[in-house]
Amino acid sequence: MTHGSRGLEQHAAAGVTAVVFLILFWSPLTTLLGDWWSDPEAGHGLLLAPLALWLCWRRGIVRDPRPQPVHGLLILSGSVLLRHLSGLAAELFTMRMSLLGALAGLVVLVAGYRQLVRWWLPAILLVLSVPLPAVVVGTLALPLQLKASQLGAALLEWRHVPVQLAGNVIHLPGQSLFVTEACSGLRSLTALLALGLLIGGLWLSTGWGRTVLVLFTIPVAVAINGFRVFITGFFVFFVSPDLAEGFMHYTEGWVLFVVAFTLLGGLAWVLTRVESLSRGKQRGRS
Repeated sequence: MTHGSRGLEQHAAAGVTAVVFLILFWSPLTTLLGDWWSDPEAGHGLLLAPLALWLCWRRGIVRDPRPQPVHGLLILSGSVLLRHLSGLAAELFTMRMSLLGALAGLVVLVAGYRQLVRWWLPAILLVLSVPLPAVVVGTLALPLQLKASQLGAALLEWRHVPVQLAGNVIHLPGQSLFVTEACSGLRSLTALLALGLLIGGLWLSTGWGRTVLVLFTIPVAVAINGFRVFITGFFVFFVSPDLAEGFMHYTEGWVLFVVAFTLLGGLAWVLTRVESLSRGKQRGRS
């Protein structure tokens, strides 16, 4: 068999695989793209998915690919089974995760687990781009709403603003602020987790450094969201109740997100210095 005919067969096999993949996973793929485009809670996928593909291209293929067809076919078979079972139950999250599982199976089949490990960062970003189930969002959002309300109310009291807190409702004189699920900070937490993973994966070289950075995103997201509630209540009390919504409200969110990103960048810089010092000490001992 000539090199040209072998290459033609490989391209034909890749084309058939792509067609079969699209047929099997067309529904989860299109609904996921639709949610990214139309749902504000899922819009981060429009950024994370292309970024993940770019990172895959940037990292490239391992030098010595070792296909593992048996393991790859097992992962593919499990993903296809999961896709059909979740389709019968109309469970979107599991359907979409089966799509990512099938992609992982194809990678293992063609290049082996080493390639999957090489692409660990884009793989995690793709997982984060899948919207969480509504029941999980509700479970996570409520504690975040309450924590943001508590922090906001505490800061308002510190600034001598008369305030009464009832759950996620902050009562001010003549005005009440309701910290809704959309203002719980879950969206900013997801975005900051993705940013923390991205910065850690690109800038840091140790597992402990990346772990510290990612864990740091959680208190930062909670604190920033509580401060946003405080700023809103402060402006409502001292300036105008109209500032609780509209352009000003969204502007506060963007400005505070930039502040959170700056904090993550600052911590990442500190961690790079610590990693550098640690490597220097290890070389000195050796």
